[in-house]
Amino acid sequence: MPRIARMIVKGEDMVYHVISRTALDGYVIGDIEKDYLLKLIKRLSSVYFAEVLGFCLMGNHFHLVIRVHTGEVYSDEEIRKRFQLYYGDNKRELTDGQIPFFREKWSNLSEYVKEIKQSFSRFYNKLHHRKGFFWCDRFKSVIADNGESLINCLAYIDLNPVRAGICKRPEEYRWCSLGYHVQTNNNDNFLSLDFGLKEFGVQTDMERLRGYRGYVYEKGCISGIEKERDKGFEIGSVNRFRYRTRYFTDSGVIGTKAFVCKCYQVFKHHFSSKHEKIPRAIKGLDGIYSLKRLSERV
Repeated sequence: MPRIARMIVKGEDMVYHVISRTALDGYVIGDIEKDYLLKLIKRLSSVYFAEVLGFCLMGNHFHLVIRVHTGEVYSDEEIRKRFQLYYGDNKRELTDGQIPFFREKWSNLSEYVKEIKQSFSRFYNKLHHRKGFFWCDRFKSVIADNGESLINCLAYIDLNPVRAGICKRPEEYRWCSLGYHVQTNNNDNFLSLDFGLKEFGVQTDMERLRGYRGYVYEKGCISGIEKERDKGFEIGSVNRFRYRTRYFTDSGVIGTKAFVCKCYQVFKHHFSSKHEKIPRAIKGLDGIYSLKRLSERV
């Protein structure tokens, strides 16, 4: 069966939630491997036009939320700087004729993720004296709207280690966004806090982080069982958020109804159905819709 073409928006900045899993059994990505993978993502994100908004590195998969920028906004001089950063001190020179190639390459989501995965595979195989595949062949990518959809997606991935029982609070886990913010004070300004929320627009980075952390705590019900007991264990928005997390990995597009409709018109040829697809509201996440054949049984 032929592969379904990946939905990638060209010609404008776009946010993607990327998920990739290892092909190996068990939790094979340990502390050393996570440190290297994070270092690799940081390095390649400074070369590619990828603004990292969030991440979480787990024992058998990783999440990335990135805003991919178009290459047209970068000057030839900026391309040259990134070229030197990419190739280091091997004295390789960039010709004027090569600039369009790298401008396109470094704005390509697939190239960015492929380079992360291939570089990590080489490192892992050398470290463990093995050969062969490490990652599952295809990575998943979900187009995410700015604002509420984006911050819900970020909260979902930062809560991964909490859901897995690794820690009680996400900032205790150093291989996720909140952990990186709190434990390193966002070293090298690696992570962006530009979530596209109006109320965040006038705030400092510290205020944005505090607001986002509060949002994650509310979504994850991290305050504990007391809050649930006070509500009589009623299934409310917090629980619905947990049950609806599949939308952040299995949807093709997630966002406002208008955003999802716009993306569908661009990618409608990707779908085999003869009928027009309509955005489906995600129960428990007010004003957020998804586009894909997802069951509503949960």
